[in-house]
Amino acid sequence: MNLLECLVGMALCLMLVGPLLKVSGEMLVKQVQLEQSQLAAAQANRALELIGRAIRMAGYINVRTLDVKKSKTPKQALLEIQKGVGLNRSDTIFIKHEISDGIDFDCIGNTLTKDRTKNHLAHQGFFLERQAGVLKAARIHGGSLMCQSLDRQGRLQNTTLMNGVHYLAIEGVAPSPQKLFKVTIQMDLGKSTSEFTRTFASRNLH
Repeated sequence: MNLLECLVGMALCLMLVGPLLKVSGEMLVKQVQLEQSQLAAAQANRALELIGRAIRMAGYINVRTLDVKKSKTPKQALLEIQKGVGLNRSDTIFIKHEISDGIDFDCIGNTLTKDRTKNHLAHQGFFLERQAGVLKAARIHGGSLMCQSLDRQGRLQNTTLMNGVHYLAIEGVAPSPQKLFKVTIQMDLGKSTSEFTRTFASRNLH
């Protein structure tokens, strides 16, 4: 086999292998995108569950000790939504409720006890802010979804729930027997976004 035949053979191989390599590369990119999308969906659904659980608890009163606390508990907003004040004009939500006789958890998984309350009320909040420790000029995907709760001294503390959130929206739904709230989380996937929405009913607000 002379040099010319070798070159022709190599050219034919490249013609056959090239498309296969291109298809393989495209499949790999799609696989990575699919995995990113699945991870974002799992994270968004977890966050929605936490927000939904807090909404269902908003305004809960422990009737067993109602008379004891009636004169001591100040009147205050048990569910407060602030529109457009977070990162990318996201909404924020702050919730207060008493603790039950069972086992309750705050938004980061701490068991709620009396020392994690203030004026007999537990506090849970959700808002979006810029990721901490990232330079302003750096290219990042989304912000940090934060959970606000009370520590064992009854002081407010902020904890990152997850990163990669582009937008958080909370809307009250039209009047119904139960107050309904539509929560939307938009995840940043780099070149695109993916949106997840669920509606939750409060059980204790009147």
